[in-house]
Amino acid sequence: MEVVVSIAIGVLGGAGVWLLLRPRTFQVLIGLSLLSYAVNLFIFSVGSLAVDREPIVVPGVTPDLLNYTDPLPQSLVLTAIVIGFATTALFLVVLLALRGLSGGDHVDGQEER
Repeated sequence: MEVVVSIAIGVLGGAGVWLLLRPRTFQVLIGLSLLSYAVNLFIFSVGSLAVDREPIVVPGVTPDLLNYTDPLPQSLVLTAIVIGFATTALFLVVLLALRGLSGGDHVDGQEER
């Protein structure tokens, strides 16, 4: 399972960086979103990937990562998803306004010749 998650993080991160380097603003926005998804998946995987493990300590079971999963990365990722969605929505509105004012969506404001 760790290999699949590592490959997913690498693909999301690589695609996000590649799109960040593109000349169009919408591609930059999608690249930022993919990069934030990769970081969120990485933070989520830090909390020990486990299936059918409880995040809350129960009496009678030893409190270690063999029996539990860490709830802190899960809460951090949930918060990051909400903030990332709001930031993406704001960035999209700014990009649409910029496209309306300048007539194009090129990053530096000039179209390719």
